[in-house]
Amino acid sequence: MSTDFKNEFGDWVIRFRWGIILFTIVLVFAAASGARFLGFSTDYRVFFSKDNPQLVAFETLQNTYTKNDNIMFAVEPKDGNVFSRETLAIIEEITKASWQIPFSIRVDSVTNFQYTWADGDDLVVQDLVDNAKSFTDEQLVKVQGIALAEPLLLNRLITDKSNITGVNVTINRPQKAITETPEVVAFAREIRDRIQKKYPKINIYLTGVLLMDNAFNEAGEGDMKSLVPLMYGIVLVIIAFSIRTFWGTLATTLIMGFSILTGMGLAGWSGILLTPISANAPTIILTLAVADSIHVLVTLFYEMRHGKPKYDAIRESLRVNHQPVFITSVTTAIGFLSLNFSDSPPFRDLGNIVAMGVMSAYIYSVFFLPAIMAVFPLRVKVDSFSHNGLIDKLSDWVINNRNSLFWSMMIIIIVLSAKIPQIQIDEKFNEYFDTRYQFRGDNDYVIEHLTGFESIEYSLNAGNSGGVSNPVYLKKVDEFAQWYRQQSGVMYVGTLTDTMKRLNKNMHGDDETYYRLPEERDLSAQYLLLYELSLPFGLDLNNQINIDKSSTRFTAILESVSTQHALALEKRAQKWLRENAPPEMASHGASPLIMFSHIAKRNIDSMM
Repeated sequence: MSTDFKNEFGDWVIRFRWGIILFTIVLVFAAASGARFLGFSTDYRVFFSKDNPQLVAFETLQNTYTKNDNIMFAVEPKDGNVFSRETLAIIEEITKASWQIPFSIRVDSVTNFQYTWADGDDLVVQDLVDNAKSFTDEQLVKVQGIALAEPLLLNRLITDKSNITGVNVTINRPQKAITETPEVVAFAREIRDRIQKKYPKINIYLTGVLLMDNAFNEAGEGDMKSLVPLMYGIVLVIIAFSIRTFWGTLATTLIMGFSILTGMGLAGWSGILLTPISANAPTIILTLAVADSIHVLVTLFYEMRHGKPKYDAIRESLRVNHQPVFITSVTTAIGFLSLNFSDSPPFRDLGNIVAMGVMSAYIYSVFFLPAIMAVFPLRVKVDSFSHNGLIDKLSDWVINNRNSLFWSMMIIIIVLSAKIPQIQIDEKFNEYFDTRYQFRGDNDYVIEHLTGFESIEYSLNAGNSGGVSNPVYLKKVDEFAQWYRQQSGVMYVGTLTDTMKRLNKNMHGDDETYYRLPEERDLSAQYLLLYELSLPFGLDLNNQINIDKSSTRFTAILESVSTQHALALEKRAQKWLRENAPPEMASHGASPLIMFSHIAKRNIDSMM
């Protein structure tokens, strides 16, 4: 960029300063008007692209059975005994109220667990607890024994200490509006608050996938309300002390505001939904906008302190800084645009929003900023001898010791770089939130005292229609379940085989020696059909068996484990299936845990 052009550009900006100011304001308002289209996504699936293999596997599993997005009420009586008349009655009340939660399709609790027993040749299926207030002490003891002996309840909805229990609500959102999750969570919180107030002798904790979804939303909105104003305040204080002029501080504030409004407004026009990741864009834009502005202003005031008139100082500042600011802005924008290679859409959105904001900051810094400074009544004390002694001394020291500094820095860089291969991608995605969020506190408590939040699920194919009744298939599923229960970090395994064992026992007069899998396919099919016909609405087996009974859902619930632990466990599970199960049973684990465990590595690989 030639010196003549730079000087002419400075002259042009000063000459048309009022037009530039007016045009900039109109441009900012036009761009910022798109902010009305911005909204917050409340679905964790937004973190994954549509062709993400883990997301595809997860959605295939949910479409095969029923969705398992959930809300869980964890109820802890202060007397430490779930199996009292009072507490069981409260569980019944919460269970009934939970059916009113929007989009709820299933509610599971210890009270409505479908207990089966034999009455002669008949199979009786009924709620484990019905009208708890009328129960005798003997009935309470019996119910407790049944619940603690049931694999489908223990460490999922009840603990062996009987001091806390859960009510799990399965939600099937239409996913047509971003208000669905907040609506569900608000309804659940209303139930919790009402029950908690009505029964002060219990504590209620809320957790589940939808609470996590909503926490992402609340975290993003909270950061925008708190971090951005805080950042503004800190930056303005630093700017005021650095350039020591009101008009310069005001101009920088305008550049920051205009750049953020433009970036976020253009995001709205582009149809971008904000997430906790992309919601950080204003903070990044603010930082880069300040850098552009300060470059121009520092040179401007330096020249004025050395005696140059304001207009000449503006021309000199543009001559010196236009090209560096342009190169810095373009390379920064290109760097953020490279996030479009990410496998995660929120990172792409972040890159695009910041790139738009950065280029806006460049335009405003070289057009609007000098134009507005040409209008402002600047008063700068002339001091021809002003200099920065500390910086001058540092510069001299670096120049005089350039060789030793170069080799010292090279050695440090090489030593530190050698540690790069030791970096491991390892995180716990439920710990994305700090403890000031109630979801984090409730979730941690439930994991510690009741059940896990994270799971790995499989769809185990039997090979043919009705094959889930095949004793050979059931035996393999049961072996897989036994193997999983022995793995570190596994709290609970839910599988059809536990139900089949119970039914086999029931159909042999509740003889405990028959608590095993049926040995004949026809018997298995008959037991299963009889059981299904006896189940009430909303508690059928569609969440475990597909329509043509050719596959079953297998669920393992884990403690709060790291992504590396989860991936290692899934890898061992794949090895077990390859070595011990028929080929048709091959299945990859699918769940939000698996999806999030893969996403960091996929993002790094896709952007390298």
